[in-house]
Amino acid sequence: MIMTPYKISLTCKTPFRILTSRNSKPFIAHRIEQAVQTFFGEGFRMKNVLRVLLAVVFLATVTATPLMAKTSWNANSVWPPKNLHSVGLNDFAEKVKKATNGDLEMAVHTGGALGFKGPDLLKAVRDGLIPVSDMLISGVAGDEKIFQIVTLPFLVRNFDELRLLIDVSHPYFDKSAQKWGQKILYIAPWPGAGLWTKKKVSTLEELKGLKTRTYDKNGALDMEAVGATPFALPFSEVYTSLQTGLIDSVMTSTPTAVDAKFWEVLKFFEPLFITAATDMVTVNLKAFQKLPKAQQDALVKIGKETEEAMWANVKTWDKEQESISNKNGIETVKPSAKLIAELEKITENIRAEWLKSAPADGKKIYDEFMKKVKR
Repeated sequence: MIMTPYKISLTCKTPFRILTSRNSKPFIAHRIEQAVQTFFGEGFRMKNVLRVLLAVVFLATVTATPLMAKTSWNANSVWPPKNLHSVGLNDFAEKVKKATNGDLEMAVHTGGALGFKGPDLLKAVRDGLIPVSDMLISGVAGDEKIFQIVTLPFLVRNFDELRLLIDVSHPYFDKSAQKWGQKILYIAPWPGAGLWTKKKVSTLEELKGLKTRTYDKNGALDMEAVGATPFALPFSEVYTSLQTGLIDSVMTSTPTAVDAKFWEVLKFFEPLFITAATDMVTVNLKAFQKLPKAQQDALVKIGKETEEAMWANVKTWDKEQESISNKNGIETVKPSAKLIAELEKITENIRAEWLKSAPADGKKIYDEFMKKVKR
């Protein structure tokens, strides 16, 4: 039987259509009206049925569609308020708030105000103690070995090579972060680590005997390889240790040196690009997945934009921080190509030893990177 639309004219402007037989009276409409009148009484007309149906549909729609609730997160930064990474996280939070019309807000707490220490941050985000945090990748590499690749001394020679290494590493780091119950929103670089010293250092021989504060295992191995003595001190003790003579040099980047005012206790800066620290900002995966799709998309999109902006700014930031140091009395001692070649050679075993026990993905990153830089 072929069915055609039957139009029921009611007081509403939009016609209500019911399928009927082409050759018969509108039996569906008739049966509905009969059933309704049996239940409600003879005076109940079809236009009342439509009103009831529309009311039911409206109520069902309202109750089935939850109101868009606002989400407020704390975001953790271990760096001082004016540090580029703290500034970047604040900018990220502001853009997310704007993109979501205020439905997703992040209160950024800088300077480690929330009490989380660097090595604990991977676990803290995983356990939901903090939904969003930046973290030094080398600082959490003790928990996830693949992250140690960014700590290998003299693997990268400049910012361009560092960007290439991170681009190669990104999908593998994403997979590792997911294993830890979180999603990487963006990865941002630090200026390369150099040496800040009391005496001028321009040759391999002059590195011998230094007492250097280092910040990770591979940095310590690097200093041992050149005949120096590494010290694993909390950063809060570095300044006084320089004053007392416990150490006479520090392996770090220009922003950290400026924050610490090393010009008060040191005289020289050797920009060796020993390693290049990188930060990543992650979000707890369960918290991320609870967000509406539009907010998830906003986080991902703005994360990519923030990553690009941070990479674009780091070279300028590095030069600005070095200039501040110079104006306050620090002399920059540029290393010779001969010294860099010697340092790459002498630390070759550190990289080789790491590769022996590296996870399979770590080896893939290393091989792909070395192929791209043709070494």
